[in-house]
Amino acid sequence: MNHDNNKANLKRFFIKLAAVTFSIIVIINITYNLIFAEKFETIEKLLSFGNKENIELMKDKARSEIKKGLAKDKIFNEEDKILLYEFYLKVKNEFKEIEKN
Repeated sequence: MNHDNNKANLKRFFIKLAAVTFSIIVIINITYNLIFAEKFETIEKLLSFGNKENIELMKDKARSEIKKGLAKDKIFNEEDKILLYEFYLKVKNEFKEIEKN
């Protein structure tokens, strides 16, 4: 009877071990897919930027975004306008310094 009890305990142990192992594998896989896969995809896109097809895709995307912007009444919101204007003034002042030298 003790021998049968040990076999049953051993059987339960291996079932629990298999369940825990499977659970850990599933958790790691889900974590990888939710967190890391998207970031790796973005990094891969950046690294393959030199590819001619990707350059053409970026050009087409930029063109479509410009067309969308031109179709709107206002391209920039107020905060963006202020930032761009301040940037313009700063660049303008730096160019004046070059002219003086």
